[in-house]
Amino acid sequence: MEKIRISAVSYTNTKPFLYGIQHTDIINQIDLSLDIPAECAQKLIDNKVDIGLIPVAATLSLPEWHLISDYCIGAVGAVNSVFIFSNCPIEGVKLLQLDPHSRSSNNLAKVLLKNYWKLQPHMVEGASNYGESEDANTAFVQIGDRTFGKTGNYAYVYDLAEEWAKFTGLPFTFAAWIANKPIPETFIQEFNKALQYGLDHREELFNKMEMRKDFDLRDYLLHKIDYPLTDKKREALHLFLKLIKEL
Repeated sequence: MEKIRISAVSYTNTKPFLYGIQHTDIINQIDLSLDIPAECAQKLIDNKVDIGLIPVAATLSLPEWHLISDYCIGAVGAVNSVFIFSNCPIEGVKLLQLDPHSRSSNNLAKVLLKNYWKLQPHMVEGASNYGESEDANTAFVQIGDRTFGKTGNYAYVYDLAEEWAKFTGLPFTFAAWIANKPIPETFIQEFNKALQYGLDHREELFNKMEMRKDFDLRDYLLHKIDYPLTDKKREALHLFLKLIKEL
């Protein structure tokens, strides 16, 4: 039987999932690669993998896609790792640098700017001074581990999952386990069990992780990242995709 090819986001928020995958028999049924979110999505788009833990916005580039797990990378309120960092209040931002590692979070920023804040700053991809501009009216989107410990470094900080909750009253789904083809139900059941195993053994994972002094990883992985793909998170996912299409 051919192994199922899987790409997973390489950030800290995925570690509980990876712990479950690597400590259960599912590891013998898959070829696993770890990538930044944009690469993870591109591999699924290019059919280099069968399943990806991909930013949900990337589903819009897939001719066929299936949610194949009961789990996701989500948040109910503040997530503490997806931000707009700004030199001024959001109302004064004239230029927004987008995160080169992200798809969903850049789109989330665009959706919130248009529909919630009612603003139209100039968007810049691939900024040469990304994250370093001292211009008073410049801000930037940044996600993942690179944001850890940085919230005190900027005058204005906007947690995008928290702002989404204010806007919609819903949780948010950043990334989900997406397949680009039908996957056998027997595999999906075993895969869900492996992911649940990882979530159930987060305390063991913490004992193996190098903890930080500037960021509470325990709180982040136990409380800020909310892993079950609930009905509300599915609703949020589809609303988000609708709003992206309307940009």
